[in-house]
Amino acid sequence: MPMKPKLVEAFNIQIQAEFQSAYTYLGMAGWFTENNLPGFSQWMRIQWQEETLHAMKLHDFLHSRGESVTLRPLTAPSKKYTSSVQVFEQVRKHEQSITASINDLYELAFKEKDLPSQIVLQWFINEQVEEEALVMEIIERLKLVGSDGPSVYLLDRQMSSRTMPVDVSAT
Repeated sequence: MPMKPKLVEAFNIQIQAEFQSAYTYLGMAGWFTENNLPGFSQWMRIQWQEETLHAMKLHDFLHSRGESVTLRPLTAPSKKYTSSVQVFEQVRKHEQSITASINDLYELAFKEKDLPSQIVLQWFINEQVEEEALVMEIIERLKLVGSDGPSVYLLDRQMSSRTMPVDVSAT
């Protein structure tokens, strides 16, 4: 059963949002690199990879339904940050906006009675809960350690241990 045009358009908008997220996180990785925080940069690079995979998951879903993907332009990410806490506060706001757009997309899929879309979007809803919780944990740690060199250095080392999770849904 073909998807309704309004739903296809909304998926295409979400694909652009996911790629924009990836681009934003890559910009943040650069800021951390330029500020001698390679662990935070590594964390953001992993986030960049995850967001790219999210975009591709939606991209592939549309194609699996016989629909066309329309790629949209991205805007240059900001690199005007003053602290690690400020960067992660921006991440928190960004993830909240992505959560809202995923929820809106799910509501549209529900309204259109498109069960396959609802199923794939349920994965994204769960993912967003995890994303927001993780970012809040990092913000709380950053606030706890403050901006002192030794504490930030140790947290930076901890952040470098993040690796790309295996996407079992792709197998």
